[in-house]
Amino acid sequence: MRKLLALLLTAMLLIALVGCSDTDTADESDEVSVAEEPIGTVTVGSKIDTEGEVLGQMIMQLLDAGGFDVVDQIKTGTTDVVRAALETGEIDIYPEYTGTAAWMFTDAEITPEVSKDAQALYDAAKEYDEGNDIVWLGRAPANNTWAIAIPGELAEANAIETIGDWADWIGEGGDVKLVGSQEFVDREDALKAAEEGYGFELTADQLIILAGGNTAQSESAAANGTDGANAAMAYGTDGNLSALGLVVLRDPMSVWAVYEPAPTVRADVLEMYPEIADMLDPVFADLTLEILQELNGRVSVNGEAAADVVHEFLTDNGYVG
Repeated sequence: MRKLLALLLTAMLLIALVGCSDTDTADESDEVSVAEEPIGTVTVGSKIDTEGEVLGQMIMQLLDAGGFDVVDQIKTGTTDVVRAALETGEIDIYPEYTGTAAWMFTDAEITPEVSKDAQALYDAAKEYDEGNDIVWLGRAPANNTWAIAIPGELAEANAIETIGDWADWIGEGGDVKLVGSQEFVDREDALKAAEEGYGFELTADQLIILAGGNTAQSESAAANGTDGANAAMAYGTDGNLSALGLVVLRDPMSVWAVYEPAPTVRADVLEMYPEIADMLDPVFADLTLEILQELNGRVSVNGEAAADVVHEFLTDNGYVG
């Protein structure tokens, strides 16, 4: 009888131990299966051109990989629209260009000399925007300044290499039709700067105005002669110029400011999540002119999705896992 009782007690003890083991295992499994909470939520915007989308995707994917819940507001609008969205808190971060500060900050002391000095211009933009509670993060070493591009055949036939050559050709009766955005035509630091610097002025019937600022459209129109177009607003980092048979006119007078892209972020967001700078700065520091031309070209010429192009670039170069 005593042996039977001992055996029963032993069996009950074993069952209890197994039950505890199963509970512990379940608890551990439950802990492993719980998803990590996002660091926080960040809304990312951008301008509507090809590079704006590429850089917006870059910011968004880096923050997503870093543990943020990211709200996609890429291709927010033109410069004034996206900047206003940042100032009002509709978005938290977007890529801007240092050269834009030279005309956007009208009450800042950004002289023409400063606007053509990459470091001085960046420092001036950064310092000025501190008063707006906006922070400029690290900039890319790629000058995406304004440019004018014309078909290679036209350039060769008329020995046009510079904006000055082109201005002379126009003055001699050359039949020109430039396609560009309203912003490019209206801004003092864009087409008007070239007209003033090189002594020419285009009339309304020599212009084709696009609603947006996508240079892929302006360059395609000039390459294909759409509505008589034979000159296009372009950017220094555009990747489709050679594929379209266009040549960029040199600017020996340096009438345009330096345009290096950098993320601009609301100061309260960066104060809350300072790791944002650590996630973005190293990548932007590696974005050379050649890299941006390649990425932009894959989107505008090859027709690849900007999200896919950026993802491949970030993974192939070890920026994200």
